[in-house]
Amino acid sequence: MHTDRTVQNRAAACAAELPRSEHTHQFTGDWEVWKVGGKVFMLQTSVHGEPVVILKADPSDADTLRASHTSISRGYHMDKKHWITIRPGADIEQALVDNLVTESYLLVVAGLPRQNRPVDPDTFSFLPSAD
Repeated sequence: MHTDRTVQNRAAACAAELPRSEHTHQFTGDWEVWKVGGKVFMLQTSVHGEPVVILKADPSDADTLRASHTSISRGYHMDKKHWITIRPGADIEQALVDNLVTESYLLVVAGLPRQNRPVDPDTFSFLPSAD
């Protein structure tokens, strides 16, 4: 059992800084949920005792990420083409977590009606606070 929550903690800190990000809990199960505009962009849970982060990803980026990082796999309990799962691992750096959380957020924002977007997904630039 791997209980390193570093990736989950970093992802949660990054998500909390994104404009109009909402942190909620799923009514059933042990899931943390982050939304923007009422749409999910990040989930956290444990799979077989291992803490994971589940994020939306562009399908071509998701394929590349899975091929280059052993700690990234298909989305757990999500669409396998558009979601990825990140597990703790030596190949997962804080900057990568920040980028993947922000990209997931922007993919969801881009799908919102223009008047409901908290940022312009084409021009938004984000640098999370250093921990």
